[in-house]
Amino acid sequence: MEEVLTRWLGTTASLRTEIVAAIGLVISVGVSVHVLLRKRVVGAAIGWIGLAWLAPVFGSLLYITFGINRVERRARRLKRRPSQTVDDTPQPSAHVPEPYRALDRAVQAITGLPTVAGNRFAMFRNGDEAYPAMLAAIGEARTSVALSSYIFRDDATGRAFCDALKAAQDRGAEVRVILDGIGSGYFFPAAWRRLRRLGVPAGLFMHSALPWRMPFLNLRTHKKLLIVDGRVAFTGGVNISDGNRVAQKPDFPIRDTHFRIEGPVVEHLTQAFIADWLFVADEELDGEAWLPPLAPAGGVTARVVTSGPDADIEKIATVILQAITCAKESIRLTTPYFLPNDLIVNALCLAATRGIEVDVVIPKKSDHRFVDWATRGHIDPLLKSGVRIWIDGPPFDHSKAMTVDGQWCFIGSANWDSRSFRLNFELNVEVYDTELARRLEAFIMGKRQTRLTLDDLDARLLPVRLRDAAVRLLLPYL
Repeated sequence: MEEVLTRWLGTTASLRTEIVAAIGLVISVGVSVHVLLRKRVVGAAIGWIGLAWLAPVFGSLLYITFGINRVERRARRLKRRPSQTVDDTPQPSAHVPEPYRALDRAVQAITGLPTVAGNRFAMFRNGDEAYPAMLAAIGEARTSVALSSYIFRDDATGRAFCDALKAAQDRGAEVRVILDGIGSGYFFPAAWRRLRRLGVPAGLFMHSALPWRMPFLNLRTHKKLLIVDGRVAFTGGVNISDGNRVAQKPDFPIRDTHFRIEGPVVEHLTQAFIADWLFVADEELDGEAWLPPLAPAGGVTARVVTSGPDADIEKIATVILQAITCAKESIRLTTPYFLPNDLIVNALCLAATRGIEVDVVIPKKSDHRFVDWATRGHIDPLLKSGVRIWIDGPPFDHSKAMTVDGQWCFIGSANWDSRSFRLNFELNVEVYDTELARRLEAFIMGKRQTRLTLDDLDARLLPVRLRDAAVRLLLPYL
């Protein structure tokens, strides 16, 4: 009897093993098929397929959580008014300088949007300058307020914004707020709860407190947008937190740059918010409260470029590539995280080798040490090609800006890394304006403190070099 029971148990165990192996095989095949059909980057595709076969369950869970980077939104592109839809064939704008007509045509093809003239830009440093201007604008709101922020803390700064939004709503303005479901706090962010208690309509972008209902941990809305009455907009890199009030000496001060925008291009920014709010709350915003007629406010030509892991994938990165190839004299940029993909690295290298001055300013120490390590393991080809990489000392600067030839500039929320270029929902503004470009160029060049050289990289101890090279392998998700 014992022998029969032993054989039965052995058979059952063997059957269970075969069933588990069969399930693992099916999962691995399923992941492999999905990767082959969806992943364009060869290295990433090989890595995910290998992980799925080596560890079918664990690898597949990782792929579902971090590897699937396409989201279908009901509103996937900026809409245009009927008067703007006469001809979709890219045409150079009359407001763009002659040397940049080809770039204008290319970006119009990428975005589907024309440049618009008649805008005005003002630049602010840190929350110390940006917050008073933003709160003043909310305080003057009469018809609508749209606010989107990756980080929105429930601290003194956050509470001031909550109170201002509530006051605007009490005056009769329609108010809508989007907070990222990860950046502002995973388990029901305190600022979101405060807004809800105040009765202010607020939505969390791609959020669920239940991990199994949160399959898109990587896909965040990184935009920083404030639009008042559809006429005045603020965008750039500034989140909402006490850390951005540098003059008040917080524990971890964060320097940053933000912009106030007036003029017809504000409609592009509003349409971007409308698309996000439709996705978050299934409510379509329309009418003159949100989209009023806009008169010229200045002499600046601009265009919004959105990017995200849906129909807008890699649009910001593609615009950057186009701008690099059009440069004739100089490329200046500053970014808190510098881990561009190989295409952009090669484009910068080629620009430097044909005699263009390429200056990149990065922080000495960011708020993500893994990114700092990976950066040191990633920039060797740039230094060898003559790209000048400069270190900006503390406190940490979160600014992102790019200029070309002192005439064209690119500002907004996107960092120079794969997360911003492929995974996050981002918004940048392309600006053709010598005055703003020169000011940004002076700002970028003024941040240079020490130059990073090949000798500095070679001086790293072997364990440090190995660490940096190993962390660099995580580049697609840092």
